[in-house]
Amino acid sequence: MGNADYVYPSSNVERAHRVAIPPSQPFVKSLKYNLKETFFPDDPLRQFKNQTPSRKFLLGLQHFLPILEWAPRYTFEFLRADIIAGITIASLAIPQGISYAKLANLPPILGLYSSFVPPLVYAMMGSSRDLAVGTVAVASLLTASMLGNEVNANENPKLYLHLAFTATFFAGVFQASLGLLRLGFIVDFLSHATIVGFMAGAATVVCLQQLKGILGLDHFTHATDLVSVMRSVFTQTHQWRWESAVLGCCFLFFLLIARYLSKRRPKFFWISAMGPLTSVVLGSLLVYLTHAERHGVQVIGHLKKGLNPPSFGDLVFVSPHLTTAIKTGIITGVIALAEGIAVGRSFAMFKNYHIDGNKEMIAIGTMNIVGSCTSCHLTTGPFSRSAVNFNAGCKTAVSNIVMALTVMVTLLFLTPLFHYTPLVVLSSIIISAMLGLIDYEAAIHLWNVDKFDFIVCISAYVGVVFGSVEMGLVIAVAISLLRVLLFVARPRTFILGNIPNSIVYRNVEQYPNASTVPGVLILEIEAPIYFANSSYLRERISRWIDEEEDKLKSSLETSLQYVILDMGAVGNIDTSGIGMFEEVKKITDRRGLKLVLANPGSEVIKKLNKSKFIEKIGHEWIFLTVGEAVTACNFMLHTCKPNSMKHDQSDAYNNV
Repeated sequence: MGNADYVYPSSNVERAHRVAIPPSQPFVKSLKYNLKETFFPDDPLRQFKNQTPSRKFLLGLQHFLPILEWAPRYTFEFLRADIIAGITIASLAIPQGISYAKLANLPPILGLYSSFVPPLVYAMMGSSRDLAVGTVAVASLLTASMLGNEVNANENPKLYLHLAFTATFFAGVFQASLGLLRLGFIVDFLSHATIVGFMAGAATVVCLQQLKGILGLDHFTHATDLVSVMRSVFTQTHQWRWESAVLGCCFLFFLLIARYLSKRRPKFFWISAMGPLTSVVLGSLLVYLTHAERHGVQVIGHLKKGLNPPSFGDLVFVSPHLTTAIKTGIITGVIALAEGIAVGRSFAMFKNYHIDGNKEMIAIGTMNIVGSCTSCHLTTGPFSRSAVNFNAGCKTAVSNIVMALTVMVTLLFLTPLFHYTPLVVLSSIIISAMLGLIDYEAAIHLWNVDKFDFIVCISAYVGVVFGSVEMGLVIAVAISLLRVLLFVARPRTFILGNIPNSIVYRNVEQYPNASTVPGVLILEIEAPIYFANSSYLRERISRWIDEEEDKLKSSLETSLQYVILDMGAVGNIDTSGIGMFEEVKKITDRRGLKLVLANPGSEVIKKLNKSKFIEKIGHEWIFLTVGEAVTACNFMLHTCKPNSMKHDQSDAYNNV
């Protein structure tokens, strides 16, 4: 053998440091630490340390009811700003609520109910100052799609309504449970690319569904895919109503112009915010004065006065529909939660304050549980309404209370005014809102930065548009998880070289001026080593050795003597990973090479020590840095003579 037969002469070369093996931790203590980092990374109990019992009780109340924390500091200036913001978002919430209730195949009055009770609950429990609570189009579409597969809303409206309440209840239970159990990281599996594609696909589907209202069709497909919708539209050309189509296009043009002006001049945000309510008022007046309802223009009709009736007794907890309600609740709950938290965090960054994700889950979940018992369907913090709230200058969650009180006045006194509101106006409001969710600029950014993320985005979009909402979501999440598995199962490895005039070693592909060390192969592993990637890493390291030996043989340079593995990026290792190292050591030994480790982390070195691998490789061949490892290998290459000639490289390869 060659240099692999020699022991590193520590007496001749001074080592700066030795790699320390951390003291062994009791299993219970280690498990406690890992659980804390998983479920309590924000250390929520820190504020309770060294506090009196009464103070702890008050802090506990403030934790679950943040209104108790900021209410004592509330000022008249805040109230004035919140009143303006609350009335502004109410003007958007009323028409949007009615529209999204129709989208979910629910009675329009439920849209107003859902803009009254849930905002009051969130104002007490939510930690965001800018989130404006209400119904959302995507969740409404999901509700209609998933419940519609089980129960026809037209044939059995009572059962459909009860299932919608039940799905909202289970969505709230699921959301609150995630917050209480500190499982908010589950929502992180919905990546940004997934949400962009899913939202764009859902927005496209929602717009296509509104062709029923725009064209004044009485019968329309319950399917959401593009082919079914287009077939339903073009097989009923004889039933298209030009009066409805003209009215819808005019109001849609008006809403798009209003939003365009608001984007160009942010200080005129109120033009876009007042657009939906203005459309409702103008449309209702037009229908009332021209009696357009007699000429094919469909109207909302009667909306009963009064506040939310209780609906706890309407919840369905028996078969055969319970499974559908639970599934619908969980899926819509995850989507609503992801949107609400993402919107809340976005606006919190603008104002430089922090929102607690787990608190938000509890707040959103609680308001949906309460809402399901007071005739509301699923609510969260939609982007459009929250953006209006933010631009209107809201200061606290009191803007939600003002909005709820405005809706309450509407429920008590103004609902008869909506009798002549044309459905085509509601369709126009939905389409204009949905077009804002098709974020093509984000898709272009994904293409420029990360092609795989773009594939995830497009997969979600295509799945929703050509399949179903659920299919698009499943496809996108599956591809995202596949990517995570690929990162874990196929980690990247690099050859490192020395940056000129330094002791720094970097990837030779990234730094072409970095020079490799003759006779030494330096490899960096960029991931923890687990059972999922240990076999791959063993084969990949062997391949690197083969390629390096072939290159040296063809160039007639010094033969390969040392293989250094840079472990700086290896955060952890399991028994399969340790087994991989043992196999790699056997491979290098058979080839007459010496395996050297550099910069192992505390968890890695601890497990290597417990498995006795350090004894096999020799503690003197584990170094703190790559530079020290290369120095030691160079010393051996230039000062030591082998006791026997090294076998020919080809013979060594054949013996592996």
